[in-house]
Amino acid sequence: MFNLIPAHQIALRVAEIGRSISRDFEGRPLTVVGVLNGSVILVADLIRSIQIPHRVGFVQASSYSGATTDPGTLSLDMTLMPEVEGRDVLIVDDIFDTGRTLHRLVDEIKKRKPSSLRTAVLLWKQGRCEVDVTPDYFGFEIPNSFVVGYGLDYGDDYRHLSDIWVLEQTDLGPDNGEREGR
Repeated sequence: MFNLIPAHQIALRVAEIGRSISRDFEGRPLTVVGVLNGSVILVADLIRSIQIPHRVGFVQASSYSGATTDPGTLSLDMTLMPEVEGRDVLIVDDIFDTGRTLHRLVDEIKKRKPSSLRTAVLLWKQGRCEVDVTPDYFGFEIPNSFVVGYGLDYGDDYRHLSDIWVLEQTDLGPDNGEREGR
């Protein structure tokens, strides 16, 4: 493992994004929708940086199962999301990889008639996008590597790390060592 982004850089960037969101949505009814489980830490830090009134909710989206680095079928659970009709919505996710998760969430939330819909991610993995969608706000562009920490996991571990770390092939084990990252 090697450290890609230290905690102090993450904190500074999240605060900058929070200030931008506060300016962009000032005087408007904002709902922040975090994507479970990876975005929990980002959502907690980001909502403290957003200096305008806002609601918070969550959706659960999962395309990785267990200790794998290959995405599977995307499943969504929208039961923890508040009513968003007529409100500005900001979807917050941990990482933008292929874009399939964000693309599907945008489509699903649009059906609920928000006034506007924007997206924010901490990490944007370059060169992997498979859909015609890009995040409106992002923290850091990163290489095509499998990363953990600050909410991101591998086999449901490493979420607790304050920094963003790159797992190297030897860290991924024999079953996943040659598979492509997220």
